[in-house]
Amino acid sequence: MSNNKKSTTLIIAIIVVGLLGFFATNLVRVRGKSDTELLDFELKDTTSIDKIIITDTYSNRMELIKKGSSWSNAQGGCITQNPVHLMLETFKKIQFKGYVPENARANIINRMMGNHTKVEIFQNGKWSKTWYVGFSTQDHYGTYMQLETPNEKSDLPVIMKVKGLEGIIEPRFFADPRRWACTEVFSLDINQISSVDVKLTDNPKRSFSVKKNKAKYSVKVGGKQLNHLDTVMAITYLNNYKKIHFENVNYILSKKQVDSLKRSKPFCNLHVKQVTGRITNLKMFRIPVEKKTEDIFGDTVSYDQDRFWCLLPNGLLVKCQYFVFNPLLMGHLYFAEKPE
Repeated sequence: MSNNKKSTTLIIAIIVVGLLGFFATNLVRVRGKSDTELLDFELKDTTSIDKIIITDTYSNRMELIKKGSSWSNAQGGCITQNPVHLMLETFKKIQFKGYVPENARANIINRMMGNHTKVEIFQNGKWSKTWYVGFSTQDHYGTYMQLETPNEKSDLPVIMKVKGLEGIIEPRFFADPRRWACTEVFSLDINQISSVDVKLTDNPKRSFSVKKNKAKYSVKVGGKQLNHLDTVMAITYLNNYKKIHFENVNYILSKKQVDSLKRSKPFCNLHVKQVTGRITNLKMFRIPVEKKTEDIFGDTVSYDQDRFWCLLPNGLLVKCQYFVFNPLLMGHLYFAEKPE
């Protein structure tokens, strides 16, 4: 073979190798965008996160907005803050745990399509990342997740965990607005309160009212004015309104049952008027039980002695604990005629 033919063959071989390398590189790039596991879930600077949108496969959607040092819903309304802090902790401490075994990928992908929570994360007003939070592994020490960024989106899930947490991630992310409802009922300083009226329909003799005018207090019990009031006890009672929260919103009763409950007779009507003129009315309903028991006064009762339903002014039905509300309802423990 002549030198010219050898040179030509060598050049062709180099070109072929180069083309193969080019196609291989592009294949890797394409696969990197369409068939890969992305691992960069972590967001180190959580202080820059100012919006989170959570959407689940049940058509629930919750938008959380940062306002100063606290968070609100999209309308600027109050939401419970602890779940947000848990999410921010998760963003910062997320860690890679392992790959999904190849023989399980198809099943996991199909399950995630029908069961996942989409979490869109914004930093400084711009979309940064989206997490697709699936379900837990069989040992409950990891969670199947996928990641999307402005540059690419993974098609294959990976198993993630939170540093220092031996448990699953998905309960930290939920889109049901009811679970985000702000649990605060009262957060009133004594100087914000003008009057309180508590009507106990199943025991009218224990109904009472408290009126405050600057440093002067007047109390009625069972409709009768207390002529010799212990002012310290009135102050102690009104100080109970500083921190009152309900336990959770209604997940149990159907709309029909809620409507029926609203038409029934409440065991208590609580009316609070603030010095600004704002009025809060609460209606409280017993939760019936099958087995009768004795209450703290020795009376036989057929209702749950730990919790009750409460209708808030906005129409939301919530479950409350007697332990939290009894200091507001048991006026007879505070008010009696002061000895002359």
